[in-house]
Amino acid sequence: MADLSVNIGELQMNNPVMTASGTFGYGEEFADFIELSRIGGIIVKGTTLHKREGNPYPRMAETPSGMLNAVGLQNKGVHYFVEHIYPRIKDIQTNMIVNVSGSAIEDYAETAAIINELDKIPAIELNISCPNVKQGGMAFGVTAKGAEEVVKAVRSVYKKTLIVKLSPNVTDITEIARAAENGGADSVSLINTLLGMAIDAERRRPILSTVTGGMSGAAVKPIALRMVWQVAKAVKIPVIGLGGIMNWKDAVEFMLAGASAIQIGTANFIDPAVTVKVVEGINDYLDRHGYQSIKEIILSNSSGSATLNVLFLFIYISKLTLPTNPDAVYESFPKTVAAPIP
Repeated sequence: MADLSVNIGELQMNNPVMTASGTFGYGEEFADFIELSRIGGIIVKGTTLHKREGNPYPRMAETPSGMLNAVGLQNKGVHYFVEHIYPRIKDIQTNMIVNVSGSAIEDYAETAAIINELDKIPAIELNISCPNVKQGGMAFGVTAKGAEEVVKAVRSVYKKTLIVKLSPNVTDITEIARAAENGGADSVSLINTLLGMAIDAERRRPILSTVTGGMSGAAVKPIALRMVWQVAKAVKIPVIGLGGIMNWKDAVEFMLAGASAIQIGTANFIDPAVTVKVVEGINDYLDRHGYQSIKEIILSNSSGSATLNVLFLFIYISKLTLPTNPDAVYESFPKTVAAPIP
């Protein structure tokens, strides 16, 4: 069995498989299906400073190869979390990570400061896709300035591992990633959901009460994979990949694109045991290819995803005609170039 352990900042994980916020509850809901200690980390549902009722129904809709959601960060607030939920989940034998959201920079900072005092919560994930009510509703994460400001504010009060979750609904995600890094993020996770819409043709009206919502699922994977690859080249901090990961192969692809860890979201609704199946699949992949450690396939940020970059250059220079069998590309690719990066 290969060594699957990875580090995200000071956060140590037994394997790179995490759950995405909002798709796994508080972890305890899945205890009847899997052994929770077999997951590298569980990111619990979004938590805000004050109680939020969420959006009116309907707030979910199925789409081809995916889904739309407009739940609206429904939760009972951070104080309720501390008093009632934390005592129930603090002894789960994996990394329990809280997703933090807010409508003002002060809300983010205060929520993070409260969670900072919880010994069994080693990290938070900052959701900067939320609208800034003081700036006309523009999401914090769609401008470099907005992203850096909220990350800096949280960094000043939060002393543990800080992961910043990036929105894909931007012109240049690498600019936002660098802003988060400059603000003090230990890692960035991406992508959050893509803005989408569904219409009921018979009723001639949008399906969601909010008209638009966040799209996730298998259909978004190519976009997520591209953005992870771009960001991994742009920052020096670890990248956590998510978006359309449905099985172990998807997870491996994200690592080959530069992700140090991955999150599984929508797939949890289809198969509640998918996380442990992905862990097993990654291990089998490493064994079949003779790797001793997961780190051998995780392309380091400083390399700029070197293996993929050189592969693309090799194909271009040699005017290689891509065969029907993609394995033939790698057979013709210089093995010394594709060697694992330490």
